[in-house]
Amino acid sequence: MIPVPLLVCVMAVWCAVYLADTLLKSSAKHRISYESWLASRGLMLSPFHLRWQTTMFNRLFAYCARINPRALYIWFNGGLVFGIVSMVGSVVLLIKTLQQTLAQMTTNNPRMGGQQALQVVVPGVNLPTSQLAYFFSALLLSGVIHELGHAVAALREQVRVNGFGMFVFVVYPGAFVDLFTTHLNLVSPAQQLRIFCAGVWHNFVLCVAALAFLFLLPVFLFPMYYTGAGALVTEVIQGSAADGPRGLSVGDIVTGLEDCPVKGVEDWSSCLSRLSYTPQTGYCVPVIGLQPSWAHGRAFKRLDGTMDCCSNNSLTDLCFSYMNPEGRNSRDREYACMPVRKMVTGTHVCRTNEDCAAHSHAAASICVTPSLENQTRFIRVTHPPNTHMLFVGYPPHLQYSVSLTNFIPRFGFLHLDLPVFLETFCKYLVSLSGALAVVNSVPCFALDGQWMLNALLEATLVTIVTDRQKRELIGFFLLLAGSALLAANVALGLWMVTAR
Repeated sequence: MIPVPLLVCVMAVWCAVYLADTLLKSSAKHRISYESWLASRGLMLSPFHLRWQTTMFNRLFAYCARINPRALYIWFNGGLVFGIVSMVGSVVLLIKTLQQTLAQMTTNNPRMGGQQALQVVVPGVNLPTSQLAYFFSALLLSGVIHELGHAVAALREQVRVNGFGMFVFVVYPGAFVDLFTTHLNLVSPAQQLRIFCAGVWHNFVLCVAALAFLFLLPVFLFPMYYTGAGALVTEVIQGSAADGPRGLSVGDIVTGLEDCPVKGVEDWSSCLSRLSYTPQTGYCVPVIGLQPSWAHGRAFKRLDGTMDCCSNNSLTDLCFSYMNPEGRNSRDREYACMPVRKMVTGTHVCRTNEDCAAHSHAAASICVTPSLENQTRFIRVTHPPNTHMLFVGYPPHLQYSVSLTNFIPRFGFLHLDLPVFLETFCKYLVSLSGALAVVNSVPCFALDGQWMLNALLEATLVTIVTDRQKRELIGFFLLLAGSALLAANVALGLWMVTAR
């Protein structure tokens, strides 16, 4: 569901802005000066929409359009080819996304949602409020680069640029360029295609550049940060499973989860995933350590069918099961309630008693396994020089309890969050710039895809379909189909995000 406080806050801000605008425009004393002030600054205000336009960047666009004309010709021709390919690819991707959404609705499988290439993003619902700054700044930068492509391509094709502007619609920022329509209609369809495809082409280039920067980030930060030595803890959620005196702290370096080595965040995630779907790890403890005074408890079944033998709800004891080689039946498991930290500190992991025999050189050892409820795991988290953090619970809870990074500072004065900021911003830039390239390529009314399709039809069908009205009719039905496809994806995507 949409968070009510965020919705109320957004509505209150827009209502206050629109009310002030209405009062000033209806005031006989302030109306003329207020409207003059808006016009001089290029501001336009309407319900839930604020727009700003300026000509201050026109010289910059003109300078960029004069840089190496031959290279720019090749550059924008590459954009033309990419635009045509992306127009077809975006339709295929939307069809596939729609099929995945419908399959998720019918099967009610939440895992399928993470497999979709495109997802509707609603701030405060599937986008954490702590990530809003990354989201809006990356979205705005993607929009500016998109419009820069249109402006430079237009000036190169001798189409005048009236101005550049930015806007905010509800909470989403964006950018635009105002082209002189008369000039635009006079150029050839191929020239129009170069102009219309330049936006999605620049979004694609920005996406690739951000991806390359993300890939090379360890190289760029090598003088200040190193990687491959573990996952650095940058945040621990208060009250979570990882919080506490013997839990994890900011600045700790996690190097292992049980017998699974952790050299970075990817290893952390893969180790937790592996521990979630494999049987519980056992531990080699000396047989002499199974003291009768506390070892033999009376086992009883839990509601899910698993066994427990610690009936005092102790926070330090845990029920372990083991195969007693000296028992009457070697297949029967015995249970012991034991102090967990004492039993597992410094011990080897095992699956059977034979695994312990390979590690024990003096005293005989036996493999004991925590007897836990289904899907619950006991995990030792290694973060030297501290003692192991012992976790009992559902592994994804541990994953969501902490924020980690691959980058460990070489010097104490360096901030832990700098690599996290760069990494997160690049990821948002890749996602949002790529999404803008895909969505704007869709042959849909009011998007770049509309003008790209019209120019493409004029360039290719003029000799096949000589009647202009018939070409426009073909374009209309293609745009109608593309608009319906995009609208279906957005509507079902919003429903999946907000109503479930």
